[in-house]
Amino acid sequence: MKKGVSLLVAVALMALASSLASASDPSPLQDTCVAIDEPKNAVFVNGKFCKNPNLTVAEDFFYQGLNIPGNTTNRVGSNVTTVNVDAIPGLNTLGISLVRIDYAPYGQNPPHTHPRATEILTVLEGTLLVGFVTSNPQNRLFSKVLNKGDVFVFPIGLIHFQFNIGHMNAVAIAGLSSQNPGVITIANAVFGSNPPINPDFLATAFQLDKKVVEFLQARF
Repeated sequence: MKKGVSLLVAVALMALASSLASASDPSPLQDTCVAIDEPKNAVFVNGKFCKNPNLTVAEDFFYQGLNIPGNTTNRVGSNVTTVNVDAIPGLNTLGISLVRIDYAPYGQNPPHTHPRATEILTVLEGTLLVGFVTSNPQNRLFSKVLNKGDVFVFPIGLIHFQFNIGHMNAVAIAGLSSQNPGVITIANAVFGSNPPINPDFLATAFQLDKKVVEFLQARF
């Protein structure tokens, strides 16, 4: 009897472990769930209120202007045009979004992460040096030079970057596996936090002089 009970407990634990290991967002149970700001007579799904399906129109799934180059006259020389659920309400519950990235000559998309999405990027014009770094303790760098038509994948949550190593402008399009993938630019988050992180702490963490940390914090 004890062996039978032990077997049942073991099976139950295995089932629990399996369910935890394969946890993921559930599939949508409706064709559409167009996001709206007005909660009246609406259902709340994935952080957004859903429009009455009978009132849904084609414009809810439409975005115009991705052919327009972004302004890259900034300190990093790049611009990201984001097409997520805020731009296309019909993306709500569909688990996907898109960005256009423009790069000035030698411009970069600085080291950053997407906490909720894997990214797949394809180069439309130019030459990019791209890469990502795996988690601790290996911290392995996977890097590649991409030309027009080349594709590269950045796994979810890992720090990655793109750098235009050409003499001319570059353009890339990237798909992300979330309607709202989020972005954490490492330098901005660390040195530009509000309120600022204690510079003594950052000096130790990054093995820098405190004055260097304070200079960086002033830049962000």
